Order: sequence, then C-alpha cells, then structure tokens
Amino acid sequence: MILLTPDLRALLRANDIARHTVDGDGAPSPDPAPIVKFFNPVGAEAWLATELYDDGDTLFGLADLGFCCPELGLFSLSEIASVRLPFGLGIERDINFASDRPLSVWADTARRTGSIIAAETLLRRQAANPLPNPGNDRDG
Repeated sequence: MILLTPDLRALLRANDIARHTVDGDGAPSPDPAPIVKFFNPVGAEAWLATELYDDGDTLFGLADLGFCCPELGLFSLSEIASVRLPFGLGIERDINFASDRPLSVWADTARRTGSIIAAETLLRRQAANPLPNPGNDRDG
C-alpha cells in the first residue's frame, strides 16, 4: 500500500508551509485537522499526521505506540513504511479516515482515553449524537 498519495503529500506540505508562514509573524500557530491516519493492523499503534516537512520524510502529528500515552511530535514516514509485521503485513493507511476536528482536540481526547483508537470512537460518537445546545431552544 502507498502510505502517502501525491494529494495527501500536498495537503500535509501545505500545512507545514502555513505553520512556517505564521511562525514568522508572531501569530498563533495553526491547529489543522489530521490529514492522514496510519495504523498497525495487528497491534495498537496509530499515528495521525498534520504536516510533512520539506525533507519528504518527517511528519508532525500525534503518535500512539500502544502504551496509553499518545504524544505530539515528529515521526518518520520511512521508518513507519519499513515496519514488518506478522503474516507479511506492514503499517497501513486508513483510507476511510477523515476529520474536521483539530489536532489539539485529538491529542486531548487521546490522552484522556488512553489511545488514538479510543479517541476516534469517542469523537465519532460525539459527532453522531451532538449535545443539544440549550441556547438554541425556543418555546412558543
């Protein structure tokens, strides 16, 4: 499986460029939604990436190595691609992954729930069953 398509690479690069542009002018850093999710099909590891550095290998995002302590940081696309798992498997890209939640929400939720996978379940449930907004209730 191709871990990053040209379209995904372009989106990840655009986020990195946007962050560098903002860093130079003192404005708050952007908080984009993750673009891509990688996962171990036979384990608990998962990664969410928002940026791809100009070296074409270094990704920034949320990494969860299955120890109940997801962390924001850098990880290597080539290292993820080189992982060899049982049954001839490797790390895969979740081709159905999409999110409109910023990375900070993912990181907070993953830390509270203990994993990216648990955070994904919780965020999906919240999206499917949004809490009512009492300010929008109108009687009569």
